[in-house]
Amino acid sequence: MQRLKTRAQFQAVLAGATVARTAHFALHRCALDLASGAPPLFASDDVWLGAMVPKRWARRAVTRNAIKRQIYTVSAAPGVGLPRAAHVVRLRAGFDRKEFVSATSDKLKAAVRAELQQLLARAARSSAPASAPPPASSSS
Repeated sequence: MQRLKTRAQFQAVLAGATVARTAHFALHRCALDLASGAPPLFASDDVWLGAMVPKRWARRAVTRNAIKRQIYTVSAAPGVGLPRAAHVVRLRAGFDRKEFVSATSDKLKAAVRAELQQLLARAARSSAPASAPPPASSSS
């Protein structure tokens, strides 16, 4: 799994489709276009992943870093099965500071991990091909 690093990579993925959402996260996906003549943003045909945790939703740096670590850890776990494409996991709502007082508490990490697993499971269901295409009706 490769990590997104440049602003252009993040912008390209965010311009793509949102494939899954949960209460706090959204997953964006962009197909890799390695065949075009333009200089490639993504050097290899692999799974690419980036994490966006804005200050707006996580004010403290320790909270942002803890959430990013959870994103990369959960995504790299065996059995996640992200397709070969570029992905960005974006925090889209803040966690309640009254409920999660400490930024590095086990309670917050467990809540983030559970929601990320749910997000990735939804994304896997949406990217799974249909079992059988519907029969085409022929009218003569």
